[in-house]
Amino acid sequence: MAVVVPDLPEIFEEAFERAGLEMKSGYDLKTARRSLNLLLLEWQNRGLNLFTVDAGTLSLTAGTATYTMPTDTIDLIEHQIRTGTGTNQIDYSIERISVSTYAQQSSKNTQGRPSQIFVERLATETKVTLWPVPDGTDTYTLSYYRLKGIDCLSSGVGTTAAVPPRFIPCLASGLAYYIAMKKPELAGRVSPLKQEYEYQFELAAGEDTETASIKFVPYDTFMLGG
Repeated sequence: MAVVVPDLPEIFEEAFERAGLEMKSGYDLKTARRSLNLLLLEWQNRGLNLFTVDAGTLSLTAGTATYTMPTDTIDLIEHQIRTGTGTNQIDYSIERISVSTYAQQSSKNTQGRPSQIFVERLATETKVTLWPVPDGTDTYTLSYYRLKGIDCLSSGVGTTAAVPPRFIPCLASGLAYYIAMKKPELAGRVSPLKQEYEYQFELAAGEDTETASIKFVPYDTFMLGG
C-alpha cells in the first residue's frame, strides 16, 4: 500500500488554514515558499536527522592537504582513511582536531598516511585539511559520512522529495507557525502553533534515530585506587 504524501500546494494550504487564513494570492504562495526555506534551514540546526546523512569517498592526491567537500555539506560525522581495494581494503581511523590544535602544529607539511583531520565549516563551503599530508607511497581515499543540507526551493512550488513522509506533519505544523508569526492579528495563535510544531518535530526526530544496540561498560575505579 503506497504512502499518500500531500504535495507542496496542499501543504501550503493546510498551513494557512491552521493559521486561520486562506491562501488566495500569488504573494501568499511566495511568502509560504520563503517560510518553507527558512524552516528547512532551521532543521539543519536541530542536530542529526538520519535522512540528511550521506556516505561518500574522496580520492586524495599526494602532496595536497586541503580538499573541498560537496557544496551541500554541513559537517562530517564519521571519517576514515582507506587504502587498498576488495579483500585488501583497510580503513584506518583518523582523529578530528580543532582549529587551535591544527594551528599549533609546527610541521604542517609533513607527509605520510593521514591520521588527523581538521574540518572548516565556512559560510559557503566546507573544507577538510589532513595531517600528515598524503604521501605518494600508497593510494589514499577519505571515506566519510556527512551531514548534508536539505534542498530548499529557489523558485516555483517544487516537491517534498527531500523530506521523508514521517516529517511531513512536522513540516505542515512548522509552516503554519512561521506563517502565523508574520501576521500581528494572529498573535494569539502563535503559541499553540509553536507547541504543536515542537511536538510534531519531537515525534519525527524520535523516529529518526539510530536503533543499533549500544553497550555501556562500567568504569572500574577500584583498580586505580579511586
